[in-house]
Amino acid sequence: MKRDPDDTIPAAARKPRAGAESARYGVLRRLGPVLKHDMVVNLQAISMMAEVLHARLERGTPTPADFQANISKLNRLARGAVASCLNVAAWIEPGEEQGVRLRQGIDECLALVATNFNFRGFAVTVEVPESDFQVWRIALRNLLVASLISLTDASSGPCNVLVKAEVRGNVAEITVHVTPREDSVDALLFEPNYRHLDWSDVQALAVAEAVELVRGPDEIVMRMPRAVATAPLQIAPV
Repeated sequence: MKRDPDDTIPAAARKPRAGAESARYGVLRRLGPVLKHDMVVNLQAISMMAEVLHARLERGTPTPADFQANISKLNRLARGAVASCLNVAAWIEPGEEQGVRLRQGIDECLALVATNFNFRGFAVTVEVPESDFQVWRIALRNLLVASLISLTDASSGPCNVLVKAEVRGNVAEITVHVTPREDSVDALLFEPNYRHLDWSDVQALAVAEAVELVRGPDEIVMRMPRAVATAPLQIAPV
């Protein structure tokens, strides 16, 4: 009988890991609709373009120049579709940990929740300086998205969401803060496609990623260390 690898891990150590895995799954489930949209949008454009080209070919109307232009457009759409699918796959199966510039990594996370937040009446403000400071991409994605979702899940209605970051030595301090909106706004009733995320999910991810976390009444502060590559450099073959 094959032995379960978890049998060698003490029960006390398995519980935090299980909590983090549950939280990661919860984040992915909540991001599922937008990830699916990002993956198929370019594929739909390719399908529509192919149908148009097929119809024109049946009528015998395209000139060689038009035909070449349409093929070039299909190639561009196909490259975009491949890039989109690879990006979605990286959220599902991150692979090896990589560093990402702080502003770029935060923008990647906010892009995924932007449409949902807009429909629900959440106004997002970003105060993140442009710098070469890098953090680990997987840790940032898991913790920032979980923090954004958990804080907005706990809100009673449309809010202002402030995401700000400061670099302090070798640490990036990232704050997510929510306050109720005072202006009137039309917002859609929201029912999540999966369970709500809460503080325990964010906390489990922070433990798994070894990130210091501070919780306030309406905010979460993450202190993420600088991403420093530890693998030896490899020389590509000539």
